[in-house]
Order: sequence, then structure tokens, then C-alpha cells
Amino acid sequence: MTVEIREAQPDDAEQLVPLIELLPHKVTTEGVRGRIEQLPVSDFPQLVAIEHGAVIGLCGLHRMTAIHREKPVGRITILVVAESARGRGVGRQLVEAAEERFRAAGCAMIELTSNDWLVEAHRFYKTIGYEQTSKRFAKQL
Repeated sequence: MTVEIREAQPDDAEQLVPLIELLPHKVTTEGVRGRIEQLPVSDFPQLVAIEHGAVIGLCGLHRMTAIHREKPVGRITILVVAESARGRGVGRQLVEAAEERFRAAGCAMIELTSNDWLVEAHRFYKTIGYEQTSKRFAKQL
């Protein structure tokens, strides 16, 4: 299945909220719209998958420079596909689009994080060539 992959626009915010909440993050339309608008020009856009005019997937991108890495690292900050669209290649298409952008930007590696309870997502990542290399620790401030 081929869907349109494009950069997220502020007007996508209302459709993005239910996708983001699947993970589950609590967000508002206004907050999502504001963050899309705030992304600096030099940062990577968030990608969306569109089918029949509806947003059915989201892939957040970020490029970072790490003192211990020779080249920049691409980071997938969020990847989510509508439950009704899962298993049809949408996630794979979003990740492939992200990989193309990171490669073009000179990144030598892509990393992503995933909650422990997202077992199906972990299987998906392994299927498309990603390997678990570390654990993530976080603290709310």
C-alpha cells in the first residue's frame, strides 16, 4: 500500500491528537499545532502519512550532534500509525522516508526509543533492521 508521506502542517494537529494519544501521551490540538509551528527551520519536520485526505501515521524526526559520535545521529522521536491502518506498510513507509532524510543530512546512525509495553512495535523495529542497543532512563522535571 502506498500512502502520501509529507511534512506535518499546523492544520494536521486535530487529526494528530488521537494518534499521539494511542501511545498514550496527553496532548491538545492547540499544543500540537503550536509545537509544529515552533520547529526551527534548521530542525527536521515531523512526517505524516495521508490516506484519502486523513492523517493515519506520524513520524517525528530530530537530528542531534553528540560529542562521542563522528557524525550526526538521526532520532525518531515518535512513530505511531492508526490502529485501522496497521499491518499495511504505513509504518515502514514513514521510517523509510525518515531514513532518506537522515541519510541526506549526513547522519551515520538512526536511533529510536520505545516503551517496554509496546512489544509489537519492538518486533516491527527488528523486522525492518533495527536492533536493541541500550535502555533508556528518564526523570520528570
